Amino acid sequence: MLVAARACQGMFGALLAPSALSLLTTTFSDTRDRGKAFGVFGAIAGAGGAVGLLLGGLLTEYLSWRWCLYVNLFFAAVAAAGAIVLLRRQPSARRPRLDLPGALLVLAGMFCIAYGFSNAATHSWHTPSTWGFLAAGGVLLAVFAWWQTRAPEPLLPLRVVLDRNRGGAYLSVLIAGSGMFGIFLFLTYYLQGTLGFSPVVTGVAFLPMIALVVVFANVSNVVLMPRGGPRPPVVLGMLLAACAMAWLTRIGVHSGYASAVLPPLLVAGAGLGLVVAPSINTGTFGVAPSDAGVASASVNTGQQLGGSIGTALLNTLAASATAQYLASHLSPGTLAAGRPSQELAGLALVHGYDTAFWWSAAIFAGGAVVAGLLLRRGPLTCHDGQAEPGTAPASVPEAHAVRS
Repeated sequence: MLVAARACQGMFGALLAPSALSLLTTTFSDTRDRGKAFGVFGAIAGAGGAVGLLLGGLLTEYLSWRWCLYVNLFFAAVAAAGAIVLLRRQPSARRPRLDLPGALLVLAGMFCIAYGFSNAATHSWHTPSTWGFLAAGGVLLAVFAWWQTRAPEPLLPLRVVLDRNRGGAYLSVLIAGSGMFGIFLFLTYYLQGTLGFSPVVTGVAFLPMIALVVVFANVSNVVLMPRGGPRPPVVLGMLLAACAMAWLTRIGVHSGYASAVLPPLLVAGAGLGLVVAPSINTGTFGVAPSDAGVASASVNTGQQLGGSIGTALLNTLAASATAQYLASHLSPGTLAAGRPSQELAGLALVHGYDTAFWWSAAIFAGGAVVAGLLLRRGPLTCHDGQAEPGTAPASVPEAHAVRS
């Protein structure tokens, strides 16, 4: 039941998030206004994360984890009422057909990759059920890329992703989504399971990081992007996030929050704010309004896929490291020395978290290289043959200007 409900949540969320970004893309055409709009968007997203952490902790601790699901009905009702009152209907004279083969290919490919990484945790990296799914996922994604060059109405038009800036932005969002789960997921495990924090206190512990995400999302879009373009903030943000994850490997079973967790959390918040907001802005910049929907969907999909792959991969690596630590330390000699098994289990878990943090650092460092190679120097400008954001190209009738 939970899996089916989550599938429905993902399906309807896939309608919501790209539409919101499309509205920003087609509404704000001036570069300065666009930077402010996307800065506000990033700040609201960060503030929503803070509210979610706090509210989720309160509901879990004082009511039930089920209320973390029930409460969304209230937010959905408020959002639906706002949409009905504030948004105008924009009918299109043409209905593009769904690229069903492309959708099935990319869905199957991403499922195989995520399942392959998850399967390695319970089996091993060498079993056919692991590398077979990973190989099948790679082949399916390659076929999907080939099909997009042949499909009459492709799910992901190559003109959108082959631009260096947009392609670099989509990859940056995907990489950041993969790496940031090393922060939220394993730090939550560590704070509650090892340090004994309650759900509410855990939510409060993440607030300083969320605050810096909000601040640096605005700084990067409003101050840095108009001067130097997306490359400097994204590369710097990736490097800061990598340093933060490497710093988190210093945690221990008896570490303190203020000394061992808070400083790298602050660095990670600054880094993520520098990465995500400029990448979202860049990933939707310079597309014709008819492609605003697919550009926005690509940003959102990259973030979601990165989170799925990161969760599966990092969980597998952490579980394997924990099991290996126990296997190498749980010996007759260790037991004879009288070492408490609870302490050994705590050390093994922290070793697994450290392994995940190191891999997250490597992911972010790789993201810095990718962003440095793909993102162009200088402020964002529309290239020849591309429409200014918010204006319909001359060959596209006004009635066809927006395709979600």
